[in-house]
Amino acid sequence: MQAFVFTFSALLVLGGAFGVILGKNPVRCALSLVLTLFGVAILFISLEANFLAAVQVIVYAGAIVVLFLFVIMLLGVDKAEDLRTDPLVGQRWAGIAIGVLLGAGLLFVVLKGTITGASSQGAAVIKGGSDVNQISRLLFTTYLYPFEITSVLLIIGVVGAVLLARRRADQDIEIDADEPVDTFDDPADAELEELHEAAEKEVAS
Repeated sequence: MQAFVFTFSALLVLGGAFGVILGKNPVRCALSLVLTLFGVAILFISLEANFLAAVQVIVYAGAIVVLFLFVIMLLGVDKAEDLRTDPLVGQRWAGIAIGVLLGAGLLFVVLKGTITGASSQGAAVIKGGSDVNQISRLLFTTYLYPFEITSVLLIIGVVGAVLLARRRADQDIEIDADEPVDTFDDPADAELEELHEAAEKEVAS
């Protein structure tokens, strides 16, 4: 049963991850990210990490992805972008190289046998309470200020990203007042304009 749960969760995670990378629609990419986060939450439940599973569903799959969708809708998804050109030269090849290195490092760790699957014994366990109660007690007592400062920094980062990415309306189109504006970009419209001018000359003559 454990092997079936792990396989099912792994397929969810990988399927959602490939959907995020290969998808062209930003909204569908965000929904694929939700699928990945749900798969990770199932893995946490199988490891009896109930708090982390709840955080994955409530915070990440809920609040964070909804925030992503809000930013996507605010910036607009109807703008066509040329994905064949990179804003930064070489960033695509650099991303591929980093991904290969990370995959090779993970494969080395797995083949080396460093991951044993044994439970961690590094932290003290308080008897008589679940992991959710213990972690929440630490977050809202000992680590309250770092926890709140982190949330403020996240909000500042999102607001800054929106302000930097959004263009003002007066910066979208710049028209020089001295240059004549050609309103007939279509050849058919230009031909109609010529016929109209010829008809006006004949009437005037």
